[in-house]
Amino acid sequence: MTAMELNVGDKFRLRRKIGSGSCGEIFSGRNADTGEQVAIKLEKVASKRPMLVHEVHLYKALKGEVGVPSVHWHGTESEFNVMVMDRLGPSLQNLFDACNRKFSLKTVLMIADQMITRVEQVHAKDYLHRDIKPDNFLIGGHQAGKAGLVHIIDFGLSKRYRERKTQKHVAFGEGKGFFGTARFASLNAHRGVAQGRRDDLEAVGYVLAYLLRGNLPWQGVRADTKPELYQKIAAMKESTPTKKTCEHLPIEFAIYLDYCRGLSFTEKPDYVYLRSLFQDLFESKGYKHDGLFDWIAPDSSALTESSEFAQQQEEIAAAVAAC
Repeated sequence: MTAMELNVGDKFRLRRKIGSGSCGEIFSGRNADTGEQVAIKLEKVASKRPMLVHEVHLYKALKGEVGVPSVHWHGTESEFNVMVMDRLGPSLQNLFDACNRKFSLKTVLMIADQMITRVEQVHAKDYLHRDIKPDNFLIGGHQAGKAGLVHIIDFGLSKRYRERKTQKHVAFGEGKGFFGTARFASLNAHRGVAQGRRDDLEAVGYVLAYLLRGNLPWQGVRADTKPELYQKIAAMKESTPTKKTCEHLPIEFAIYLDYCRGLSFTEKPDYVYLRSLFQDLFESKGYKHDGLFDWIAPDSSALTESSEFAQQQEEIAAAVAAC
């Protein structure tokens, strides 16, 4: 039986592939009883490193949190481990591409507030995400009023950083393998140092700079092998001052990265302070919390012609429809 022939959990029907995550492929689907649209993640039971059960555990730990999709069903069907969850809208990467690969400052600041909060929610449940990137933050789907609500997904690489009962932090360690996405991973992740809360937040800083700049200094680096590529990216991150990484951006972005890099392994980040950096900048610019992100109401000042505006709107609509 192929994945596309699967009916799972008695009432969920697979439709088409819409993406892939750290531990499997993701399909659109629907609840045959209610007609509700869902997302269905499949992982081969015979996978060398099955992670879907672990991911389900994380979603259950975060159940009820704002901006975290709910799991409707999980189990095994045919040769697949399966997880059925809320169907969301496009990722920040999809929307970034549809908005000519650059967001306005207003949109990035509104994203920043939500991303820091989502990461804080994961940390409050004693886990690290360890793969922070634009692909792993999705806006709401077809639910009314959710197009501005940023959700965090894909916990396949997540790991506990402290014990639940005692709150004792894991021990510091070196010589670890690389986990994450090289473009956005923290310096310590590249160095093979055990990751902590600081590393998720440093990665958020790179994501925010990327969304506002349109790129990062180490993009375009070439290498013959992945280890060599990761090494070159790490060397560039090491040698590039945060002010250069955040060149032409408001100083708050460099301050944010410097703060995250300056945290010790076990130190609890000041999430309120980090949010306030961007909230204060938001207010100083005279922006309003109207929920008008670029994918909802693009910044017309950044567009030179009405035809360009129309094309952008069509691309955004296509990105949303594709999800």
